Amino acid sequence: MIHSMKNIEKNHITAVILAGGRGRRFEGRDKGLIEYKQCPIIEHVIKAIAPQVAGIMINANRSEAVYANYGYPVINDELSGFQGPLAGFATAMKHVSSPFVLILPCDGPFISADYVRRMAVTLSDEQAELAVAYDGDRMQPVHALLPVTLLKSLNDFLASGERKIDRWYLQHQVEMVDFSDSPNLFLNINTLEELNALEDSAND
Repeated sequence: MIHSMKNIEKNHITAVILAGGRGRRFEGRDKGLIEYKQCPIIEHVIKAIAPQVAGIMINANRSEAVYANYGYPVINDELSGFQGPLAGFATAMKHVSSPFVLILPCDGPFISADYVRRMAVTLSDEQAELAVAYDGDRMQPVHALLPVTLLKSLNDFLASGERKIDRWYLQHQVEMVDFSDSPNLFLNINTLEELNALEDSAND
């Protein structure tokens, strides 16, 4: 057990939105700034998550000035060269002032109003080291709530040359947070085809 907090409250959590990828499947475009329903995807994420947490940071490796316009701190990966989501995890855990970080991708605009509460209650009740969302079919590894006390473990893992989220999770006591009642929360927009399909379904 890494943390000893019996109840994890809103003011203990900073949401970190991962927008640091290359967008390779999106023709190299910055996914967080792709428009869905006439505004950038990241705006949907911010609007949904802001009422549920104490603060927000955006992890980005380009378009920093654009992201800064949302009024939240923008942090770059300290590992250069687009090293993957765990590099964003580590940067976030180093910079936040809260005891917990909630990791979210920039391309998943369907966060529910009870999302953070469910993550926090599970992590608190089970006294696990970290909590990861589960959609009823598989784990959603970039939807995670974890204490910043895991930073040393993560830095050691990255220093060894590892980059796979699942392998780092295996080193810790992970509790799955069951969202099988709402798997659509984890629909994300990876390609133009997916974007068009979601736009079409929203208009039906």
